[in-house]
This record gives sequence, structure tokens and C-alpha cells, in this order.
Amino acid sequence: MKIVVVGCTHAGTEATKDLARMYPDAEINVYERNDNVSFLSCGIALNVGGVVENTEDLFYSSPEELSALSVHMFMQHEVLEIDAMNSNLVTNERFSDTYDKLVMTTGSWPVIPDLRNIGLDNILLCKNYNHALTIIEKAEHANNIAVIGAGYIGIELVEAFEHHGKNVTLIDNMDRVLFRYLDPEMTDRVEASFSNAASAWRSGRL
Repeated sequence: MKIVVVGCTHAGTEATKDLARMYPDAEINVYERNDNVSFLSCGIALNVGGVVENTEDLFYSSPEELSALSVHMFMQHEVLEIDAMNSNLVTNERFSDTYDKLVMTTGSWPVIPDLRNIGLDNILLCKNYNHALTIIEKAEHANNIAVIGAGYIGIELVEAFEHHGKNVTLIDNMDRVLFRYLDPEMTDRVEASFSNAASAWRSGRL
């Protein structure tokens, strides 16, 4: 049996390990467009806040570890086309591969609004290893930081930046934070906590 895994951050890494263990005789090919695997993007805010000191500590596996499981790792290969009817795919090096089973673990990507000047240097995304390094580098010299998006990641980033004494503005298109995750009884408390922290910052108590 031949298995192809597309994407190898958290879900892809765990799926690959499980597949190698459950089907030791299978041929497993993994396609990942980055040069690393297993990055825990959910920990970026912890890294920004100093709870996790080293960004590299957000990795728990490596291409070498997966290769040692007899997995064929195709790093920095982006899958451009999948022909599900004929069970093959094409990567950015323009070669085809075939499969009996296809595992799609491509994860998510930040929604990028169509705004003028969205590509300026100080407008950053928060998703992968390189993003984390850039955020930490830029934040070191920034006093005023705007976070767009009041979901889990946005809220955690606000907390991390405030911990470092930054003046943070949180922007979202809904009428309260964590709109998709928690009821107002809980989000009201989060907003009150943020308001108290902002007041303390302005008065010099933080």
C-alpha cells in the first residue's frame, strides 16, 4: 500500500507517525512546503510572552525523525494539483506521484483582508515558525502594536504583548472578543480584564 500525506505540521506529523507504526510495510510519502515539520503554532503567543523561551522548543519532531521511520520526506514541495479520480498528484517540481490512500493535513492559514498597503513590512502574520521569529524581532523595538482578530490566537498575543509593556490595540469585526468560542458571560470577563490592564498601563502601574 502506498500512502501520501500532504502537509506535515501538527496533524500531519502525528498522522505520519501513526501510519508508520500501524502499517510498517506501507510506502509513505510526505509532502511539506516548508523546511520544517511539527511546529506548534498554538504556542507562538507563549513564545512571544516568554513562557517558552526558545522558538525551537515549539518543535517536537523533525524530518530526520520521520525519515528514520522509513518515511519518504519531500520538504519544500508544494502540491499544486490532485487528481482524485486517478489517484495522483503534481508538486511544484512538476513531477507526479501516485497513492492508494491520501491524507490531507494542510492545516489552516490566516485570513488576509484585501486592504491597501497590506504588504507593508510591519504587517505580520502569526502562523508558522518564520512568522514567530519575525514577530519577536519586530516587537522588541515596537511600542504600539495592533492585533487584528479577537480569537484565541489574537487574545493570547494581546496578553503576551501587554506582559512586555506594549501599548496594544485589539481589532475585530464582531461586537465582542472570542465571539465564536465563548458566551458573553465569559467574554465580558475577558474584556473587563483587558480594560483593567489598559488602565493600569496608562497610569504607569504596569
